[in-house]
Amino acid sequence: MSQRARIDTDGPEPGGPSNAGAELDPVHPVRPPEARSAQGTPSSGLTTAEVAERRARGEVNDVPIRSSRSTVDIVRGNVFTRFNAIIGVLWVIMLFVAPIQDSLFGFVIIANTGIGIIQELRAKKTLDGLAVIGEARPTVRRDGAATELSTSAIVLGDLIELGPGDKVVVDGVVAEADSLEIDESLLTGEADPVVKQPGDPVMSGSFVVAGGGAFEATKVGREAYAAQLAEEASRFTLVHSELRSGISTILKYVTWMMVPTATGLIISQLVAKDDNFKNSIARTVGGIVPMIPEGLVLLTSVAFAIGVVRLGRKQCLVQELPAIEGLARVDVVCLDKTGTLTEGGMDVTELRPLGDADETSVRQVLGALGASDPRPNASLQAVIDAYPDSGRLKPVRSLPFSSARKYSGAQLADDHLTTTWLLGAPDVLLPDGDPALAETEQLNQQGLRVLLLARTPGDLDSPDIAKGAQATALVVLEQRLRPDAADTLRYFAEQDVAAKVISGDNAVSVGAVAAKLGLPGAENTVDARRLPAEKEAMASELDTGSVFGRVTPQQKRDMVGALQSRGHTVAMTGDGVNDVLALKDADIGVAMGSGSEATRAVAQIVLLNNSFATLPSVVAEGRRVIGNITRVATLFLTKTVYSVLLAILVVCSQVEYPFLPRHLTLLSTLTIGVPAFFLALAPNKERAQPHFVRRVMRYAIPAGIIAAAATFCTYLLARSHYTGPHSLDAETSAATLTLFLVSLWVLAIVARPYTWWRICLVGTMALGFVIVLVVPWLQEFFALKLVGTVMPWTAVGVAGVGALLLEVSWRWVDRRVR
Repeated sequence: MSQRARIDTDGPEPGGPSNAGAELDPVHPVRPPEARSAQGTPSSGLTTAEVAERRARGEVNDVPIRSSRSTVDIVRGNVFTRFNAIIGVLWVIMLFVAPIQDSLFGFVIIANTGIGIIQELRAKKTLDGLAVIGEARPTVRRDGAATELSTSAIVLGDLIELGPGDKVVVDGVVAEADSLEIDESLLTGEADPVVKQPGDPVMSGSFVVAGGGAFEATKVGREAYAAQLAEEASRFTLVHSELRSGISTILKYVTWMMVPTATGLIISQLVAKDDNFKNSIARTVGGIVPMIPEGLVLLTSVAFAIGVVRLGRKQCLVQELPAIEGLARVDVVCLDKTGTLTEGGMDVTELRPLGDADETSVRQVLGALGASDPRPNASLQAVIDAYPDSGRLKPVRSLPFSSARKYSGAQLADDHLTTTWLLGAPDVLLPDGDPALAETEQLNQQGLRVLLLARTPGDLDSPDIAKGAQATALVVLEQRLRPDAADTLRYFAEQDVAAKVISGDNAVSVGAVAAKLGLPGAENTVDARRLPAEKEAMASELDTGSVFGRVTPQQKRDMVGALQSRGHTVAMTGDGVNDVLALKDADIGVAMGSGSEATRAVAQIVLLNNSFATLPSVVAEGRRVIGNITRVATLFLTKTVYSVLLAILVVCSQVEYPFLPRHLTLLSTLTIGVPAFFLALAPNKERAQPHFVRRVMRYAIPAGIIAAAATFCTYLLARSHYTGPHSLDAETSAATLTLFLVSLWVLAIVARPYTWWRICLVGTMALGFVIVLVVPWLQEFFALKLVGTVMPWTAVGVAGVGALLLEVSWRWVDRRVR
């Protein structure tokens, strides 16, 4: 390993003692380009030969980017499930004891599993491709030149440069530090940034919040701390989701009910009168298979996978799949002005010297201030573009910009004098009542951003550096509004999602921008410095206000917590380091692709196209998934309820089970399988409600009871009406007609509100059943033939009563839910 390059930021001679462990002075001399390490060699990083040597030894950061499950895991996860095992065994049995049409349910499971594998493989392809696009590209110094490289190209001993927002991608030791502060909260849970000096260790997964520097890679590949964590928990892991946990709970209860019911059904069918062994087995399987809502699990996975693919096409990277569901529950979205409502670039529109300040001199000072900061933010970059450095003033010491301080500064020297200058927020640098503040207020009301250039008698290392600052000039900047921001805010208002603009900028300026975009309540701006610290009081202010300025990073986090304390589901957008804490605590964190690596690391969703207009699509996708899954879950669980109840009634009555597997395969396909697929992918703008299991079962239990009661009533009436050796086929056909009509009515209720395609969907399913009843070869294939006129019309009448009861129970539950 090459020797570590070091720059002593406090200025001792090379080779002097390390300051590791001491408190770092937040102000440092500006490093000249020829700065050397403690060993006396330039801090130029590894040479090409050294890189090749390390690659040959395998000392390379070869951790693969794993954004999704492997192909083998996908196949295994879709094939080897508990319910596929149960159905697979029943299918094999049916292949030996019954005609092929009674084994159709097995082919349906094969098709459904295949669809699940294909959809997840498509999602994997999308995720893997987007993960490469959003991958961090650290700046690595080699042969004296700084180059952006892929993380997989880093080798042991590489010198990696750091700046605000950069993520530490491998473990290492600090080699250079210039007011370097690193947030290790993702690793240690400690929210306060840690000041780093040369010689201090840094761990992969942490990120820079202030200052800059460089570190030498000491652990790469799977030895790095973050890589070890990634081995234990893949990014694709299915984290907590109310939808998934609710379905798991339902399936657990179904399993408990299915085992004793199926056991009783098996015994009863084997001893039922006037039935042979093979037929008893076939009807037993016909009673067990529909108890399993296997399609619900599959359809949920497919809906999530398709959601990922749809969002991926819009350059939206979903880093955690349940984030799609979480967005469906969002009722408050917190927006950062810069980078979200406005574009990243800024322009200087005016320079206003104050007092007797000379404009030419002011331009020279601004140019020198820009030159003193190696990593300027957007505001300073606009100043640099407008006022290039003349070279007359020389930076002696610099104070990097901090979102907590809200200003930057430098000591500038000419031939005769050294002067300390500050550039930042006027209301922070000047005392109340200063005349310059009134002028600033007028500009802020126009939506303009104002920086104050001030000369101060204080020293850069003084905590009261701004005390006695003399206003010299106002730098007026204008941020370009995103052309799609107004439409996006309008969408949120229409969807009953409250938008809160939370910015570190001046409150009046932020309010002016929000007003231009038509945000409701933009005229009532709040200065966050006057917000109460107590959570309940802050929550009250947040509920009534829409625009908040001068918000500190910690306040952003507190505001998210205050909103959550009121029961709100909060989404937070951001692109800067100061947004990271709030993004971590929000229910859903949304980062811009051009934002800092730190924000992209903690966010669940990354907008790779940097377009705020993508958010409505993300919210709509979340609502579509969870809203539609809630709908179709009612269909699946209604079938489970009536199957269990029919089995219990058959066991208690000691009669033959009324259906063969082919009958229930036909009913499930027409009233659940096909329509559920279309309904699950339909648009749905309704905000998701909590308590998934309770909401679904409120509808499924009464619907299942009514369907089972109507079907068994028809079956008993048919048993008393038909006589003869083949009467069971006629009884089965009558019961099948009743169950189909009742199930079709459940589908008709679930499909509301009606649109042309929903009406066509229900009508097509009804037409499909009619075709089976009238086409002779289909009658024979499905063993369905209505005999006479009395029982068929009786079956229709019983189904009509069932449909009426369904309407009554459904409306009653609706009123209870509301």
